[in-house]
Amino acid sequence: MNSKNIGKLKLFMMGIESRFAENNDTFKEIVVTYKAGLKEFVGRGAYEEGKIKFNFSGVTKVKTIKEVVSSILEEAEKYEAVNFIYRERGTDILITADNKNVTMKNVKVKEEEKETKKIHFTEGTSTLLNRSYYIKVGEADEVLKAIDIMTKDGKVKNDKIRKYNQIDHYVELLDPMFEKLAQKGNLTILDCGCGKSYLSFVLNYYLTEVKKIKCNFIGIDIKESVIETSKAMAESLGYRNMEFYAMDIKEFKSRKKINVVLSLHACDTATDMALAYGIKEEAEAIVAVPCCHKELLSQYSYEPLKSILKYGVLKARMADVLTDGLRGTLLEAKGYDVSIVEYISPLETPKNLMIRAVKIKDEDYKAMDNYMSMMAALNVYPALYGFLNEWEYEE
Repeated sequence: MNSKNIGKLKLFMMGIESRFAENNDTFKEIVVTYKAGLKEFVGRGAYEEGKIKFNFSGVTKVKTIKEVVSSILEEAEKYEAVNFIYRERGTDILITADNKNVTMKNVKVKEEEKETKKIHFTEGTSTLLNRSYYIKVGEADEVLKAIDIMTKDGKVKNDKIRKYNQIDHYVELLDPMFEKLAQKGNLTILDCGCGKSYLSFVLNYYLTEVKKIKCNFIGIDIKESVIETSKAMAESLGYRNMEFYAMDIKEFKSRKKINVVLSLHACDTATDMALAYGIKEEAEAIVAVPCCHKELLSQYSYEPLKSILKYGVLKARMADVLTDGLRGTLLEAKGYDVSIVEYISPLETPKNLMIRAVKIKDEDYKAMDNYMSMMAALNVYPALYGFLNEWEYEE
């Protein structure tokens, strides 16, 4: 290839170097094809601990991105044309060069396949909703298979359709929030009581590959077995922007600024611990889907409603309302804009609320006084308030 176009190719490849250095967490592979007449010679490179394991002409070496680019440019001089593909999660960068021209373009992966792919089911009756999905079959197959929503041959499992709908609706509810947070740059998202981290894996896919938002995920859970499962899944998917720790959230100290705190179905006061951690870290957003509510049931009393609360089932339901209502009120007092919405249908589970809180201002002392008055009126001492006081005292 002539020296003029080798020079142009070098400029494009310098951009590839910068891209890898800035965000190699999303890098998947390099494929370079040299052409001489009808013959083609292919080289491939995969990620290995911050470098690239590159194979060409039967020889495999681990090199830095700079060394790989240098060797590709040197080899290109010997051939009539070269096609270079830099693959990262959700995008392929294609560079083609010959003696006439050098071009570069970004291509959304499997674009043609995505446009024509239809949803297929395993045997049985489908209950997929008539809606446009955020986590689309055909685009998100890799992660849907990893979390056991989809079979190996690309069919949505009928016994997982409800779970698929829930996961997709979760993303739908959070999408506007992340749209606003994207301007803050690289987001660090903490999943408290992450379990097997299914929702974090799906969110990771959506934010990284669909929305093109740079993000890192940290999963915390007290159970070592689920943490090991999450680590293995992240490795198999190539999601290097995820890390997991088996520990109590009280013991966790982040090296990075935490932008978003998530908590899904953390039992009873574990939800309060996650909310308190988010408030303490002044996270820009906190999202919780609470599970069982036990704490306030044995605490609260309210004389004007005594004749109603004598019925056990009504007192229990009121305890649920008070628990999440007080959580929302304290978040507002700490400067968050709060919404409490139905996450899924109450026909599926009575524990179906999502608390979304976005930081908009400093602490509101008037709102805090109102919260304290409600505590006194109800004769309660909520765990969220207790965790916040405990952490403030320790500091």
